[in-house]
Amino acid sequence: MNLDHVFVCGNPALDFAATLRARRTVRFEMFATPDRLNAWYVESGLVDAVSPVQDADVEQATTVREAVYRLVTARRLGEECEGAALTVVNNAARMPSAVPQLTPSGRWTQATPEEALSMVARHAVELLSGPDVPLLRECGNPECTRTYIDRSRGTRRQWCGMESCGNKIKAAAYRARKKSAPAATR
Repeated sequence: MNLDHVFVCGNPALDFAATLRARRTVRFEMFATPDRLNAWYVESGLVDAVSPVQDADVEQATTVREAVYRLVTARRLGEECEGAALTVVNNAARMPSAVPQLTPSGRWTQATPEEALSMVARHAVELLSGPDVPLLRECGNPECTRTYIDRSRGTRRQWCGMESCGNKIKAAAYRARKKSAPAATR
């Protein structure tokens, strides 16, 4: 499985929730080591640097991630939010957040793992209480469980991303059509 972090969901909280891939099938954990969580925080653009992540930080991050996923799914389906998940996300959002600093070369944000996680939780709070809730969609790839914000014209987007899922599904459909099409007569 591809170990690259992917940011196609339209919001850092959704991309964070998507770090447990293929939830309904093979379940692939992107935060297998503290270094992978550290890399996600930096690659996401939320922070420029994070103090070293420990195993306990990974455990806390995955707890918040699963709570975010449950809340996003409930909102997307128009269901009631689970109280325990609300508590987890709200507690993380209450923690101090990283503060950007101005340097001679521009903006720089250094964070602790707790501050970076707080930023993710705050994105989740803003998303799930904001105007984008009706635009939440789950990827049309049956193996993918990413939720994304569909801002396409006519809100007809079917996949989290063309590179990650759309091309795979389209190629498989093309192969299936070619295979089932009668051989051309000569």
